[in-house]
Amino acid sequence: MATHPTVVRIAVAAQPATQSGKATAGAWVLQFRPAERPRIDPLTGWAGSGDMRQQVQLSFPTREAAVAYAESKGYLYEVEEPPPAKPIRPKIYADNFRYGRSENWTH
Repeated sequence: MATHPTVVRIAVAAQPATQSGKATAGAWVLQFRPAERPRIDPLTGWAGSGDMRQQVQLSFPTREAAVAYAESKGYLYEVEEPPPAKPIRPKIYADNFRYGRSENWTH
């Protein structure tokens, strides 16, 4: 049986919707690609697999540190660059009452 090379994904960690802090913003994570397909447990009906590395997520301060780790372990890696940040247009409460405004009333 031939062994397949380990493939990992390196990307910027997504910020949870329930947290507004910026402590982990900009951190890079290394996640393992699934080595096998999930299968349905006949007793419970839940999907699962024997690949425990799917649960592992390593954090790194920079992209270069994550890439260096993957290369040192001999992993094949895919780097997902973060999307460009969208500019935030500040909203002004007084604009709700501006004469001749084209937008709909917001509340």
